[in-house]
Amino acid sequence: MPAEHNEFGSVANSVANHAGTAIAILNGQPLLPNKGIPLNLDWVRDVRVNTSAVERRAQSQVARRTVKKEWQAAWLLRAISCMDLTTLSGDDTDERVRRLCAKGRHPIEPELERKLGIEELQIKVAAICIYHTFVETAVHALEGSGIRVAAVSTGFPAGLSPLAERVAEIRRSVEAGAHDIDVVITRAHVFGGRWQALYDEIAAFKQACGPAHMKVILGSGDLMTLRNVARASVVAMMAGADFIKTSTGKETTNATLPVGLVMTRAIREYAQQTGMAVGFKPAGGIRTAKQSLDWLAMMKEELGDSWLRAEMFRFGASSLLGDIERQLEHQATGRYSAEYRHPIA
Repeated sequence: MPAEHNEFGSVANSVANHAGTAIAILNGQPLLPNKGIPLNLDWVRDVRVNTSAVERRAQSQVARRTVKKEWQAAWLLRAISCMDLTTLSGDDTDERVRRLCAKGRHPIEPELERKLGIEELQIKVAAICIYHTFVETAVHALEGSGIRVAAVSTGFPAGLSPLAERVAEIRRSVEAGAHDIDVVITRAHVFGGRWQALYDEIAAFKQACGPAHMKVILGSGDLMTLRNVARASVVAMMAGADFIKTSTGKETTNATLPVGLVMTRAIREYAQQTGMAVGFKPAGGIRTAKQSLDWLAMMKEELGDSWLRAEMFRFGASSLLGDIERQLEHQATGRYSAEYRHPIA
């Protein structure tokens, strides 16, 4: 095997197998999983965001942060291992979900794995994200793989069905075997500053989730301002969110780096104040390998290495994997392959 592939294998191993328990570390201090705290309205009302400064910071990060050659490939493997491979279409079928699960088990073609010298890493995605209807199908298709099943819930994507129905939907998905539940907040609570109502809603979702991890979708593209995003993030964490997530993927504007910067800094402040760690999931509009590297770089700079693993960071993605495979093909052969050679399903 060429020497550069052996070198890449060692680099990839160090990135893809970062040590880890589920407890994160921030500034040298170990953090506990989030259990939530009572609603602190003073904290929520005191939240401020300098929008122009956030936008400048996000732009400068893209301009000055990059990784090349074998390090880039290793980071792209990390992106795959943090991916919630997603299908949320009105024409989804059991067979499509089974194909997606098969792709999640083996996201990189065996021949490409051999060329890169990474067979022993056994790269796979973090989770398959689907509607409740397909939870049992995904659970059976992923049995023994260690890949989680994530179900979108609570009247996704609008989140406007009656609360009792949304809570019951969560319970049904958990009973069917879902490991993660992606819930949608009532955006009107944010617009009206009804923080107690928002807190109570999310706390009810958390109770219904039981042992499943709860990812709280803020619908950042609908929230109008970065201040609203920051305040909603804080309330969601206080109410017990295991992850906060940018978007449903159905909004006009979904995951953007300024929104991500605001949410990750809210996570950092919450960790510093409470000693508890919350994960982060950008979703919607992340389609290229370059974008995935930008997000990983932001996580490393804002929260540190503990957040560079699936326990604390996820990409919500459907088309991203294909572009990452093409970049890995270029790393291995010096040529870009056609998109049709790397189908998701």
